[in-house]
Amino acid sequence: MNVEASQDTGMIEVGAARDGPFAAYRAVPASGRGPGIVLASEMFGVTAAMKLAADGFAARGFPTYVPNLFWRYEPAGVLGYEGEDRATAFARLERFDTDDAVADVRTTATALRKEASCDGRVVALGFCVGGRIAGAAAVEGAVDAAVGLYGLGVSRYGERLATLKTPLQLHYGLNDQHVPAEEIEAVRRLAAGNPNVDVHLYPGAGHSFANPMRPTYDKAAAELAIDRALAFLSARG
Repeated sequence: MNVEASQDTGMIEVGAARDGPFAAYRAVPASGRGPGIVLASEMFGVTAAMKLAADGFAARGFPTYVPNLFWRYEPAGVLGYEGEDRATAFARLERFDTDDAVADVRTTATALRKEASCDGRVVALGFCVGGRIAGAAAVEGAVDAAVGLYGLGVSRYGERLATLKTPLQLHYGLNDQHVPAEEIEAVRRLAAGNPNVDVHLYPGAGHSFANPMRPTYDKAAAELAIDRALAFLSARG
């Protein structure tokens, strides 16, 4: 991903949420206009990897906000990938409310549409649990389109995927240790015949294959998935 273009980045406060304001990382292109991206993070929060992804999207013309979707929980901040932090992240995830997260995505989308570099369209793009949130945001009509990478539990939306009108693109590694093959097959079965749902599979890729800071990073799969996602968002967002 080319990140050479000039951008404006930093933390901001997003207001008017259901329970109060929350923080988001903001990365916007220095010029031009395009669809905005609400980036729904992995379960570890607004990590350096999520900021790097946002910077990359902004460099390619997509103004991006990464909201802290864990602001209602304790701990509310960023957690590390290993050790006690990893265990804490899983414990926090067990308490996580997807409906609250979708409400936050909707609030973030409203704020993002006010950016001069946003052309009025806003899409959700998520990694890991963020992939499920992106799918939920599509199902609930909170965004104009959505992309989920190795999302956990998208099949829970059942027949709503079969009739979904909001464009949704999903990406799965076939060696994912957290998203079982049964889940992927269920999503494919539910989405079959719906031209608004697009599913891509990556043989040999594991969980977090698009995160360059994880040992399962797969550069070829990651670049292909991101290129597909941005082409999809440009065409259908």
